[in-house]
Amino acid sequence: MTASKTIVVFGIVSLSLFCFASVKNSNMGVRGALLFAGRGLFLLGLSGWLVSVLYPWLRPSSPSPRNRREVPDEEVKRKRDLARKEQQKKHLEKATSYEESVLRPRNEFRLRQREERFYRMTGEAWKLTQGQPLGEGESPEPQSEEEEGSDTPNRQAVRRRKLPESATRAPPQPERPVEKRVVVLPEEPPDDAEGVVRVALRCPSGRTVKRKFLKSDNSLVLLDWMLKTGYHPAIYTICTSYPRSPLDVGRALTLEDAGIKMDTVLNVEEKDPSMT
Repeated sequence: MTASKTIVVFGIVSLSLFCFASVKNSNMGVRGALLFAGRGLFLLGLSGWLVSVLYPWLRPSSPSPRNRREVPDEEVKRKRDLARKEQQKKHLEKATSYEESVLRPRNEFRLRQREERFYRMTGEAWKLTQGQPLGEGESPEPQSEEEEGSDTPNRQAVRRRKLPESATRAPPQPERPVEKRVVVLPEEPPDDAEGVVRVALRCPSGRTVKRKFLKSDNSLVLLDWMLKTGYHPAIYTICTSYPRSPLDVGRALTLEDAGIKMDTVLNVEEKDPSMT
């Protein structure tokens, strides 16, 4: 491109000097000079067009550095493919090794834990054992004359195979279920009854429940009331507001004996583990 511009500029300058010298040393008029200049410009343009067309064919064909960088060598491309395949193979080996040594044992361990939990929940924990060979420790001959006389097909079958101990011994007697105690609170007395006290129970959740009792009621009725409210006596206890101390309750104590002689506010608090 730079060479073409140089040729065009050089041609225009040369033509101008030639026209100026020709007009000065000849007798042609202005019109002849303009015609001569036009023909020169036409020839100059034609020569420039020929140069721009023929120049790419005449110069040596050599790829530019940019094109040389864009087109990678075949050997370099082949080495890149080999390195990529080798890296993928190493990653695949690592993933396979991790699955075999970590993931599979972990999944098998979790599966065994689920099976053990399931069999223990269904009462079939014997399936987790390896069992016992049949006929181990059995003597095929009867041990005494009494057994010899009372030899039955069942006894013969027992001698031929060893049954599990759970199948030969008598099943244990089921334990008698513990009867659940039904909590029944006494009916609330009327307001004008003699010895009526109003007790307010403040729960840890912030809720306050109120109820009326008689002073002659047993003090354990407070624990039953707390249990029906939702707080088990094995975890919670009843305390007085002021001074703060656990309320003495017992089967032989009435509410009046426990100190509840008037309307009282009591607190439900969690038991101190060090005091149990």
